[in-house]
Amino acid sequence: MSEPHPRRAAVTGIGVVAPNGASTENFWKSTKEGISVLAPVTREGCEHMPLRVAGEVRDFEATSAVEERFVVQTDRFTHFAMAAADLALDDARFGQADGDSPFSVGVVTAAGSGGGEFGQRELQQLWGKGSRFVGPYQSIAWFYAASTGQISIRRGFKGPCSVVASDEAGGLDALAHAARAVRRGTDVIVAGSTEAPLAPYSVVCQLGYKELSTVEDPARAYRPFTQGACGFVPAEGGAMLVVESETSARVRGVPLRAVIAGHAATFTGASCWEKSREGLAQAIRGALHEARCAPEEVDVVFADALGTPEADRAEALAIADALGAHGRSVPVTAPKTGIGRGYCAAPVLDVAAAVLALENGVVPPTPNVFDICHDIDLVTGRARSAELRTALVLSRGLMGSNSALVLRHGVADAS
Repeated sequence: MSEPHPRRAAVTGIGVVAPNGASTENFWKSTKEGISVLAPVTREGCEHMPLRVAGEVRDFEATSAVEERFVVQTDRFTHFAMAAADLALDDARFGQADGDSPFSVGVVTAAGSGGGEFGQRELQQLWGKGSRFVGPYQSIAWFYAASTGQISIRRGFKGPCSVVASDEAGGLDALAHAARAVRRGTDVIVAGSTEAPLAPYSVVCQLGYKELSTVEDPARAYRPFTQGACGFVPAEGGAMLVVESETSARVRGVPLRAVIAGHAATFTGASCWEKSREGLAQAIRGALHEARCAPEEVDVVFADALGTPEADRAEALAIADALGAHGRSVPVTAPKTGIGRGYCAAPVLDVAAAVLALENGVVPPTPNVFDICHDIDLVTGRARSAELRTALVLSRGLMGSNSALVLRHGVADAS
């Protein structure tokens, strides 16, 4: 094999705000145990809409996690992002004194829904009371790039900052973008995605997705790879990761939790799920090629798991196409069936779970799924112990993006 990249990009910190836990520890505990927290929608103004079940982040108080002056300027999805970024930086033991200068730290995020709750509130003020009752932050808080801007402003980071717009697959693409920035010379990138798509305006926008589940029973609303697959359940929350050069991490004395080894992306068209088979398989091959990873080296696959028969079949076949015979025996999991599919945040939460799975030698199960009708080794019921060195994370977007990311165990890949 060829020599590895001269500057390798590693994950050194994880911060999670998810429906099953507003901390990485709680998230992993629930994920490992296969606990489902899907429940009837309770957000104000959404109770009587066709969307009946969602993954809500409960007991999250923005003012307890973020300064008031930032809270009033931003939407719920950015509150999640700032809180998760703090958790990730704390986990990486990265303080204000770390880094040669503020220009050595950047921020990359992805978002699909943007600040729907903030925008709706301000527009109601505009039409109900008049323009004098609309705040100046309406112009930016709804924007999908708001989280990148607010994290960098709040923390004083002046390195490369960007936002990725490639629908759900953007979560993986943002992490890949961060890894490339590190390889090009940036020491640290805070990267990830958070979403808050459960405001009334945002829910109405989603009702046009034919893949959205409207089933009322939380235990049956999101069951990919089964005969009863009826679409996906949306979720809010997400994760932020500290992506750091191996050199920077070693200088700071922090462990490499995982190495971002390879990534590739393709596009096959909106809701063209049959075509996504070829596109996703090509993305997998590209990611493995960049990672210098043979198909049989993949120890676990974190599936996109859209939850419709056509999309599930295409994904199962794409895994087999790209991994060959190994694709039928490698453990596959989709922990998101217990928390919902949070658009761009979904694959970032999968990456967080994959890093934790590599560290703990455990493949988490796929909640609410038992009657599998595709030729994959889907882990259900209980978590499965295994020696894990390489994880493959997959994501597809409703608008046609496909993405694959390869992670290597930080310790196992340290030589």
